[in-house]
Amino acid sequence: MRIGPYLFDDPVVPLAPMAGVTDRPFRALCRQLGASYAATEMVSADQRLWDTPKSRHRLDHAGEGDPVMVQIAGGEPQMMAAAARANVALGAQVIDINMGCPAKKVCNRAAGSALLRDETLVSRILEAVVEAVAPQGVPVTLKTRTGWSPEQRNLLRIGQIAAQAGIAAIAVHGRTRACAYGGRAEYDSIRALKAAVDIPVIANGDVRTPEDARAVLASTGVDGVMIGRAAQGRPWIFREVRHLLRTGEPLPPPEAAEVRDIILAHLDALHRFYGSARGVRTARKHLGWYLAGRPGGEALRRRFVQLEDARAQLELVEKYFEEALHEGLAA
Repeated sequence: MRIGPYLFDDPVVPLAPMAGVTDRPFRALCRQLGASYAATEMVSADQRLWDTPKSRHRLDHAGEGDPVMVQIAGGEPQMMAAAARANVALGAQVIDINMGCPAKKVCNRAAGSALLRDETLVSRILEAVVEAVAPQGVPVTLKTRTGWSPEQRNLLRIGQIAAQAGIAAIAVHGRTRACAYGGRAEYDSIRALKAAVDIPVIANGDVRTPEDARAVLASTGVDGVMIGRAAQGRPWIFREVRHLLRTGEPLPPPEAAEVRDIILAHLDALHRFYGSARGVRTARKHLGWYLAGRPGGEALRRRFVQLEDARAQLELVEKYFEEALHEGLAA
């Protein structure tokens, strides 16, 4: 699959952008473990909001591998175009447009999936952004949903508008905005889109296991599958998907020692990226995901969230795995 000048090996398994989750340390980890590419957390198109610690971290791409993909969100074509140009100046190599976020605070600003109610505005935004970064040779992708509500599904029309505007690829979360994350993903809608457009289509939603990924690819004919929540606490899912699709055989889960090393490296990267105070807070949610379902994991999580020191967090995780390995428990 190709996005502008960037060619991706099959199978294509990108990380889905998720606000508050897919920061630079997590993107780097997922790519290390097999993700094809990873867009940033959503960045507001309103550049007046960029001078905050949160935005500065989202706009920090130092050391990221190619391509650096930045997702922007907004509802005004020229503001979106200006934001795209500004992000390219900051190092973005691909611009991704958010028309899929279902959050009320985003939709109430006529952005995210709220845009799906106005196809004319969708067209204007896509055309403005594509035109804004075309001189730099930067491709533009789109992340969207199947429509505003079950009664207002318009994915095929949105896909056609995107292709006509010059969008390089489209990723679809197979639910409407009204469905949020409930119910089952509409793979039939994604299959119909793939048959209707000649640009790459990526399926997103309910891909929780390598077997899910294989089934979605087979049933829809899409160019790749995008994984979001299933990577929280299991960033190695990307290599598991790749292995199954390439060999037909499941990849054994990582040994406890490797899980320990992945977690420790991730926590250390968070501490370094955010600084001790915010890094400690951010590490808490990630460790909670890593520990879900593991022996003694809930007890460790309760102790971990009380810690205020980065070194203490690392030492507690080291001790947990030392005991797990000693007792022969699956960690």
